[in-house]
Amino acid sequence: MSDTHRLTLLVRAGLLIALLFSIYLVSRQAIAAWYFEEGSPEAIQAAIAWDPGNPRYYDALANLMHSTAANEKPGELIRLEETAARLSPYDAYYWADLGAAYDWTGRTADAARAFARAQQLFPNSPNINWRVANFYIRTQHLRDGLRCLQKVLLEGGVPRRDVFLLATNATRENRAILDEMLPRGAAYFIDYINFQVALGRMEAAVESWDRLLELNLPFTLRDSFPYLDGLIEHRELESLARAWAALSARFPAQIRPRSGSRNSISNGDFESEILNGGIDWRVAPVEGAQVSLDSGSSGEPSGSLRIDFDGTRNLDYFHLFQFVPVTPATQYDFSVRMRAKGITTDSGPRFQLYDADDMGKLFLSTENLIGNVEWSEHHLKFSAGPATRLLVVRVARPASKKFDSHIAGTVWIAHVSLAPVK
Repeated sequence: MSDTHRLTLLVRAGLLIALLFSIYLVSRQAIAAWYFEEGSPEAIQAAIAWDPGNPRYYDALANLMHSTAANEKPGELIRLEETAARLSPYDAYYWADLGAAYDWTGRTADAARAFARAQQLFPNSPNINWRVANFYIRTQHLRDGLRCLQKVLLEGGVPRRDVFLLATNATRENRAILDEMLPRGAAYFIDYINFQVALGRMEAAVESWDRLLELNLPFTLRDSFPYLDGLIEHRELESLARAWAALSARFPAQIRPRSGSRNSISNGDFESEILNGGIDWRVAPVEGAQVSLDSGSSGEPSGSLRIDFDGTRNLDYFHLFQFVPVTPATQYDFSVRMRAKGITTDSGPRFQLYDADDMGKLFLSTENLIGNVEWSEHHLKFSAGPATRLLVVRVARPASKKFDSHIAGTVWIAHVSLAPVK
């Protein structure tokens, strides 16, 4: 037998041995995976026995022990997570799980090092940063935790409300959250402001709004409406006035200057689109009535608003309104021009003004319009009470009690004004 032939046989034998060994390893791994799928502690231990080089099994067994509070062997938990991190030293999640195990067993310094390694391996992971943030906040490292939460917000993956809740439960120092956690993007600020409004924390909401304006971050007018609604609901009327003034300067094409320096009504001449928010007009849709702007065809030189009633319902209508801040103990003159065409039934449209907190303190109504009425001016003079700070000004049509009660026809409205009397 020649040397070449012997070498060929040796190579073939080596390849065969390597193939058999590979089949052996694959078989063991397959058996281990089969055990692992069962999910019980005993099955995962069997998986480790069949495939001791797989870090996933050690990590899974440790997590299972942790989740079932099997803490009678904290050393075993640590050993399993250390083995997983040693077998896969560049996997950030194993290091994070090791950090959590250290933290759970009271080894805070070791936990900090393991979490730092996890962040180093995957610095922008929202999952890693969320876990590290929780660790920092639990161990009183607030600003480090807030900076981790900023990365969570930037990358997504965790609901923003959960991030805000963790931060505000950790500290009531709202400025620290604004400085360290919120990314410099309007969407984050708007969501955070709305979160504070939903919890009724208006001082923090106002401070956050002021920071949003200070940073001059771009947002839409509609983005501000939930904040403005919160100010109205909680009667933060000075902050409401400041916010509306700032929005008027930022969105001059949408918030036109009031007609007359003393007029408290926004868009009283209906020369701008109805905003449906803030202290502009609001229209709540209702079947049986249609609201639209009418520029010129109504006979008024400036804009007007029209409401068309289609005659299909006995409407109890109060769906066009505006919130108007007023000064307590002050005399006011309300005026409006109105026109009606073909208004049926004994109950027609009129304006109502009332105290937003208590109708019993102040409730006024203009004349009821029915049939055909040419342009006419309607006035209400009154004194705001010592506690009256916010009015509702609305178009109303109480439901008729007559048999022929379905309302049809059109009403036009123009030049709405509310001004203090000198």
